[in-house]
Amino acid sequence: MPLLAIIIGVIVLIAAIALWPRALPQPEPIAAAPPKNDVAHLRPVASFASIGDPAVRSLALFAEAGRVIQHPRCMNCHPRNGRPTQTDAMQPHVPWVSRGPDDAGEPTLRCSTCHHGANFEASGVPGNPKWKLAPIELAWQDKSLGDICRQMLDPARSHMDRAALLHHMTEDELVGWAWHPGGARSPAPGTQAEFGALIQAWLETGARCPA
Repeated sequence: MPLLAIIIGVIVLIAAIALWPRALPQPEPIAAAPPKNDVAHLRPVASFASIGDPAVRSLALFAEAGRVIQHPRCMNCHPRNGRPTQTDAMQPHVPWVSRGPDDAGEPTLRCSTCHHGANFEASGVPGNPKWKLAPIELAWQDKSLGDICRQMLDPARSHMDRAALLHHMTEDELVGWAWHPGGARSPAPGTQAEFGALIQAWLETGARCPA
């Protein structure tokens, strides 16, 4: 009888251990946005004047401009596929949306359904009159800065010559939204004028692309 009691006790102990509640696995934390102070400024064009070789100076200018090009404010609208990303962590857009035939959403759910002419601070939804995705030929996500550079300079993909590219970077108000994104979103570094000056100087020094 004592042996039976011991066996029963062992079985009960094993069952208790097996059924003891365990903490559920927690999702991985989302990477925090880079500190805003670290990306607040762009180097002015004049600071590159000491680089005597125009080709080397061109590469340095584009690398500085690349801090804007590869910032989430720009990358989110240049997705790798038909779905935009959002936030500084570049998460898939919620709700699920698609670029549609004209890059401004599907006929049943246009970008303008939620994104109006300006940022709507009450809800945190950003907005601009031209709100849409960049053409798929200008997908930047998962590409190196050199690949993006060559893509930008190829009229077959960018649909822009160099004059139009400069105008787009320096004067387009949808590009300009990146410096005034509203909400908790971090703005692109510098200003659109500073960015445009870097792009202009890069073009004037031969528009060299990184490897």
